[in-house]
Amino acid sequence: MAIKRIDKIREAGSDELHAQQKELSEQIFRLRFQLTTGQAEALKRLRDSKKDLARVKTLIRVQELQAAPRDAKGSVHSRAVASSHVAGAAKKSASTKLRSHSKGKA
Repeated sequence: MAIKRIDKIREAGSDELHAQQKELSEQIFRLRFQLTTGQAEALKRLRDSKKDLARVKTLIRVQELQAAPRDAKGSVHSRAVASSHVAGAAKKSASTKLRSHSKGKA
């Protein structure tokens, strides 16, 4: 069944993907609300909706990367990976600082 879903999602255009993204986000919100009110059947639909949303977001990102112009310094992907590594290093540094401060107070 997931194969049919992904094929259907892949065939959609950019505008349709953005509409599906919005629709799935709203559906996930409603399903989370149902889940907190004790409606157990919402769990499977919530999982499926989250997976579909991830698929849609992935395809939107692929389209963005294919449409983005590439320059002489490197591909769009290599810059995105480099910036994520920098952000990860900054996050790690900040968490290390927090731990060192909390050890001194204890």
